[in-house]
Amino acid sequence: MNENKSIKDEQFATLKAMADGIAALFYPVVEVAIHSVKSGKIAWLANNISKRSIGDDAGLEELSLHDLESMTGPYEKLNWDGKKMRSVSIRANVEGEAEYIFCINFSTTLLDDAKNALEMFLSVNRLQPQPVQLFKHDWQEKINTFLHQWLNENNTSLSTLSRQQKKELVTELYRQGAFTVRNSADYIANVLSMGRATVYKHLKEIKN
Repeated sequence: MNENKSIKDEQFATLKAMADGIAALFYPVVEVAIHSVKSGKIAWLANNISKRSIGDDAGLEELSLHDLESMTGPYEKLNWDGKKMRSVSIRANVEGEAEYIFCINFSTTLLDDAKNALEMFLSVNRLQPQPVQLFKHDWQEKINTFLHQWLNENNTSLSTLSRQQKKELVTELYRQGAFTVRNSADYIANVLSMGRATVYKHLKEIKN
């Protein structure tokens, strides 16, 4: 009897340490609750964001432990403040019997607020067309547009361009008339992380 109690105490101590560790790592958005199957009460709460207390009813009366998976979720819950939480419940067994239900509750409020703020900030509906008078002579904008179209078409990025690809880009930009503008060679050299001498060398080869 004492041996069984010792095993259960060790199991509970381990679960509490896990709960505290998870809650600390994901503070302040994660709460971990440990429910005692035997008493039907909340046995432990780490980072209490649900305004419950240890010893409160855990609401396990209608729970069929035989049908409970080893892990259930993620599923959605509504917190006391009307905010949504995503949760998982893990059955913790001792000697083959369900002793505790280990619940991790993740409040999505901060992420939802950030998502809504980003959607509002990046909303296409709030954008106006570029002013023609300001941008009709913006050669840097035109170079940037062509450059990134080329990168997308070739499934690559500025940081992974090979020497040969940079040479091809210089050739394509030349054909697009990008080098007819003063200082454009310097700008293109900077964007492509090339020396000016290398750019001029490629241009000389193209012209010859």
